Formats: sequence, C-alpha cells, structure tokens
Amino acid sequence: MRLRTLLGDYPGTAALKNGAIKSDLAAFDFADYSPTHKGFKPMVREAAFDVAELAIVTYLMAKSVGKPMVLLPNVVVARGQHGYAVYNAKRGKLTPAGLNGKRVGIRSFTTTTGAWLRGILANDYGVDLDSIDWVTFEDAHVAEFVDTTKRAPAGKQIVQMLIDGELDAILGEKVEHPDLTPLFGDVAAEEKAWSSRRGVAPINHMVVVSTDLSRRHPDVVREVHRLLAESAKAAPAAPRFTADEMRRSLQLITHYVAQQKLIPREFSVDELFDDVTRALI
Repeated sequence: MRLRTLLGDYPGTAALKNGAIKSDLAAFDFADYSPTHKGFKPMVREAAFDVAELAIVTYLMAKSVGKPMVLLPNVVVARGQHGYAVYNAKRGKLTPAGLNGKRVGIRSFTTTTGAWLRGILANDYGVDLDSIDWVTFEDAHVAEFVDTTKRAPAGKQIVQMLIDGELDAILGEKVEHPDLTPLFGDVAAEEKAWSSRRGVAPINHMVVVSTDLSRRHPDVVREVHRLLAESAKAAPAAPRFTADEMRRSLQLITHYVAQQKLIPREFSVDELFDDVTRALI
C-alpha cells in the first residue's frame, strides 16, 4: 500500500527514507517540504497525508477540534528547550522571572517549543504569562484556533526586532549574535536540573496517521510503527524513550497546553491514541 507521507530528515528517519529499511506491506511517497513544519498546516487543514510527522502541540490542538488523525508512539524530534529563549544583553540583564510585563516575540503562539517554554516559565519561575505582550509572526496550523496575540508588522523579522530593541526577548529561536544571550544563563545546567526535577525529556515531534487508515488498515499502521522504530534503532542519535518516559512527557505537555488555553481540556495520554496505536506503546 502506498502512503502519502510527510517525514523530515533526521538520524532516526534516514534508514526509512533512503530505502535501507523496506516493507512488503507499506511504501512511502514522501512529500517535499523544507522546513518540514511547512507541511503541518496541509495535514491538519486538508488531511493531505496518510502518515505525517507532526508537532505534538499541533496534534493536541487538532485533536481538540476533531481532526481525523491519531498518534503513533514514535518520537522523531525531542530536545531540551531552555536554549531557545534569548534576549538582547546589550539592553541590560534579563532573567526568566523578569519577563513579567515584557514584550516577547514568538514565530507562532502555538509552536511546541513555545508551549514548553511558557510552561517552564510559568510553573518553574512564576512568570505571569498573561502579563506578557506577545508578538507573533504566523498563524496557527489549526485554523479553528482564535489567536489573540499581537501580529508583528508586515516584513518584520523576529531576530532583527530583538536586535533593534523592538522586543525584550524571543522564544523558539537559537541565535548566534554578539548582542544576544540565552535567557536561562547556563542552558545545559538548567535543562539537566529541570529534567531531573520533572522526570521529563521534552518531546517536540511525533508521527500521526489518518483515522481512516487506522480503522481500515490496522496492519499497515502497525507496519508503519515497526518501520519507524527500526529506522530509529539504526541511528544512535535518534530520540530514545521508554513507554513511561514518553507518557510522562506527553502528560506534561498536555497539561501545559491546557493551562495555556490552547485546548479546552487536558487529555489523558491514553486518549491521544486509538485501540490500534495504543497497543503499540
């Protein structure tokens, strides 16, 4: 069976994408989107793919409005988040707790990195997210979401606005510039301490399949999961999660996303899967 597929180029997807791992049940027609997140909107708005990499926050929001897709327990992108918050040190010292009342830029309010960072800021540093003047540059992948943030003027670039002093900080960007510095100071130490305290490694992107594929061809869905897992196993740099680790990460990001009112209620982890994909965890 040929599957319309959106999947980025990572160590853990290489063996599948280059044909080193094959199947008699499933073949993949890979869509060409660069960066890969440009394909997330067609997936949630048009059901453009049978199999798709998707940011976990995009999936949670899509599920909350009934989009016909279901999660597979395959993580393709996971990383520490603290290094993706920066400020302009040339304008004075800024700490995470000092963000209250500041003007903060983010590509889209609904990015997964943004949701992780806001959750960390609110729950670990006491930041009042509602006090921040959020400036965004793109709309949400999920069209049903009502975005109340302030849109940056046309033609403005997020990093340049920070350099020019039009923003106090930005989230979701990792930038090399002499004037810009991480908001969290010693990023590696902060990430290690946070992960130890929370017992969580943050997940960014997982894989989803269409609800129709899962209902009509559960054998193909199980094969897609197997192929993704085999491809990841072949790459030492691919994300590694036990079932418990994955559940903890999904539960925390779901809590953060509900807390930030991106979804109307907090899902349980089991709700994110269907009977076919839940059995694969």
